[in-house]
Amino acid sequence: MGLELYLDLHSQPCRAVYIFAKKNNIAFEFKLVDLRAGQQFSEEFGKVNALRVVPAIKDGDFTLGESVAILKYLAGKYQSPDHWYPADLQKRARVDEYLSWQHMTIRYHGSRIFMFRGLLPALTGQPIPKDRMDEALEDLQKSMQIFEDKFLQGKPYIVGEKVSLADLVALVELMQPLGTGVDPLEGWPKLIEWRERVKGDVGKALFDEAHATLMKSKISIKALNCNSPMMQQLAKTLQKRYK
Repeated sequence: MGLELYLDLHSQPCRAVYIFAKKNNIAFEFKLVDLRAGQQFSEEFGKVNALRVVPAIKDGDFTLGESVAILKYLAGKYQSPDHWYPADLQKRARVDEYLSWQHMTIRYHGSRIFMFRGLLPALTGQPIPKDRMDEALEDLQKSMQIFEDKFLQGKPYIVGEKVSLADLVALVELMQPLGTGVDPLEGWPKLIEWRERVKGDVGKALFDEAHATLMKSKISIKALNCNSPMMQQLAKTLQKRYK
């Protein structure tokens, strides 16, 4: 049995795994887990990931969740070019440093804007108050300043001269607000240059393919049955998570 990737490309971590696998010519079977249809709660998917979140993989009898763990596993098993996850201990530590930092900063704040501008107003029928929206935008800007000053430091990439897993994970997260029409990199020329550099390394066609679902988010959100019990429960969960 070959490698199976369980993904929904609305999800930033899923896009990172998808792009990495495709870029490195890793053969896999795409298994769609439609989060908006609740497929993560199916009995079948529960056997792959008891936490019921994507991405997840099944490689023979081996299953694995959590995108960072998956990316490292794929890089090791399929011996991807060293720049993705360097063998050099200090370079690898820099990749790991960013991957550890980003969860509650770039990832959380970018997701919060997507939820505030897109999914939560649709689910609740109420717009997010302006002060909360302004706060969310300000928080993301603060995280981006740290990203530029501490992690990029004027370098082409987070770990020097070549793209790494850290760059890929950072960029898919910073793309998320674009699904609601906000480009967080507007007014950040160095970060725009970095974005275009990473997209070029990945391949623009592959990058755009992976983000096509995100760019149609406004349409897919309008199609949701927001009054269903599952969607109302989702609304409560998201309201607690994204305050």
